[in-house]
Amino acid sequence: MADSLQDWRRKGTLFAYQGHEVFARRAGDSAAPVLLLIHGFPTASWDFAPLWEHLAARWRVLALDMLGFGFSAKPRNRSYPIGGQADLCEAFLRAEHVTDYHVLAHDYGDTVAQELLARDAVEPRVRSVCLLNGGIFPEAHRPLLIQRLLSSPAGPLVARLSTRASFAASMQRIFARERPPTQDELDGFWTLVTHGNGRAVLADVSRYRLERRLRRSRWIGALQTTAVPLRLIVGMADPIAGAAMAHRYRQLVPLADVVELAGVGHYPQVEVPLRVLEAYAAFRARVTEAAA
Repeated sequence: MADSLQDWRRKGTLFAYQGHEVFARRAGDSAAPVLLLIHGFPTASWDFAPLWEHLAARWRVLALDMLGFGFSAKPRNRSYPIGGQADLCEAFLRAEHVTDYHVLAHDYGDTVAQELLARDAVEPRVRSVCLLNGGIFPEAHRPLLIQRLLSSPAGPLVARLSTRASFAASMQRIFARERPPTQDELDGFWTLVTHGNGRAVLADVSRYRLERRLRRSRWIGALQTTAVPLRLIVGMADPIAGAAMAHRYRQLVPLADVVELAGVGHYPQVEVPLRVLEAYAAFRARVTEAAA
């Protein structure tokens, strides 16, 4: 059974990064291959709780709440560039004495993973990347109105006026109708967003959507030129990054490896964790076989 948000927080630790406290979780055999989990917007590493025990039974699993998210610091009056979040992930890995690693990412975390892949061309450390639903290709992304508003000049006002009810309505739109978020999940997600005066930085964090367009060539090029094994696992009922994203991935990524999850929304790791685990384990088995 997945940890409640309270248990997830209790089992984590804080580490210092550039004068800020960052929340992290660790599990699994220290001698096993490392799997870095990179969460999405606007939630945090708890998104992976339904997968956690299963992944930790096979790999050394590391996760953190990026700056501006979850139980990590949310400093005001600063930018939150994707490159800065990739710097944080790399600092975390160095602190854990990790020399090479695999990635499983979701949503915003997909873009962080793309930046890590772009850097990998200079200093190879990434062994595989598996992406879940996210705005990998900005032209195929269909953000909700609230997402567009948050990244607009009106973003700070929109963030201040957001309520649990409006947040819940947005989350319900991106989950599949067959598997809507539970009340406990909605409560947890809202806690992650608002913890540490999170609404004050929500608009700043949201500007990653603009950055995706500005740095499109670098981040899509990383997927097109890498020799690192890739897989996309995509909930096809996701209205913002589902079927259209899968289609665009097949158009642009050579030898595209796509697992389509019919009837699944934007949070496949929460909605259908066993199906995600099956698809991910099969991917890793193929990676291991190819490396042998």
